[in-house]
Amino acid sequence: MGRSELERLSREELIELVLRLQRPEKTSRTSSKPPATDRKEQRAQSKPGGAKPGHEGHSRVLSDDPDTIVQHRPEACACCGASLHAALPAELVSVSERIELPAVVPVVTQHQRLAVRCPSCGERVVAPVPEAARGTPFGPRLHAVATYLKTFQALSYERLQAALSDLCGLTLSQGGLMNLLRRAQDRFRPGRDAAIAILRKAEVVACDETGVRIEGSNAYHWLFHSADAVVHTPSPTRGAVVVREMMDGHRPAVWISDRYTAQQGHAAEHQTCLAHLARDVAYAVEASDDPVPWRVQLWLQSVFALAERVTHLAAATLSAKRRSLDRQLGAILATPSRCDLTRELQAKISRARDQLLVFLAYPGKVEPTNNGSERLLRPAVVQRKVTNGYRAMWAAEGEAAIRTVVDTARLTGSSSFGAILKTVGA
Repeated sequence: MGRSELERLSREELIELVLRLQRPEKTSRTSSKPPATDRKEQRAQSKPGGAKPGHEGHSRVLSDDPDTIVQHRPEACACCGASLHAALPAELVSVSERIELPAVVPVVTQHQRLAVRCPSCGERVVAPVPEAARGTPFGPRLHAVATYLKTFQALSYERLQAALSDLCGLTLSQGGLMNLLRRAQDRFRPGRDAAIAILRKAEVVACDETGVRIEGSNAYHWLFHSADAVVHTPSPTRGAVVVREMMDGHRPAVWISDRYTAQQGHAAEHQTCLAHLARDVAYAVEASDDPVPWRVQLWLQSVFALAERVTHLAAATLSAKRRSLDRQLGAILATPSRCDLTRELQAKISRARDQLLVFLAYPGKVEPTNNGSERLLRPAVVQRKVTNGYRAMWAAEGEAAIRTVVDTARLTGSSSFGAILKTVGA
């Protein structure tokens, strides 16, 4: 804005402009920005890490079946010097353990085909090609280890090549590793299809997406999950078409997401993520002296407190509390304000008003936030930051299939590597 434009502004417009310029920058606490973008001085004033007051400490659990037990007995009395022979009874005073990893070396089985001359007819008979000699020379555990390190530890091909060489003594080219990973990824496609079939029958579905680079272009990593399935999928678009193709006509009872337009209209009811709304409210409270954002913040605190005990209350009680909270919110939204931040916040809440308290009608089934989706997306975000995306769509689709199978298996208590080894070795 130039000088001439500023001179044409009224006194009220100049005041409003100055107030806008004085507003604090948005942080991870008042927006969806990641904590890493916060300024150092802001992070220095943040709460310290580590255990919080009142947190119960935990120690490492001792092994139930140690490989070796070594008993240490005193040999002589420290008081009189008498010998303490082995037949004397002893009591256990303490137990400590020393844990070590064995050297990891590849197990190479060499299959040699032999030919034998028949003594009767003189025919040269060659042994058939063994099954182990068909296809790849690498076994399922090696495929699983490479897949785990590449997908869940975000190693590049170069670092994965170095890790296998340094830790296991294996010499593999980067091209060989790429072929190995493509073979492994193919094993996860049936599991991905099964997870999608489960998702398309779910009563409650949550969804989120994050940006990613694929083949040098901006694209998106989508996540869908229900109580029994987690599905990852890459797409070049952030549009609602991705949701429609994934759900294939199925309309759940409830859809959980943020307020993004492409996430709307896919279920009978919609639960808007209250965590996203709480961050917007926190910024309005910090940047404005208007009392309305503060009242909204208190209202949200009441909602979150109710969400913690929602499964312990009767349906009639929840219905009554929902009506009460809705009346309180209506009064807050009807409060006039001269602050533009407050008016924007009121308009934002008004547009999603019927989506804020849906979780009260589904106690224990619907969460008031979409934090579950964000937690499931976080490993993919880390992978994006470390590797800067994918050079080919097949890599993005293959990794999405792996994450789908592993995250779905983890819902039933399986470990990431265990799920990978089971799938690759099937």
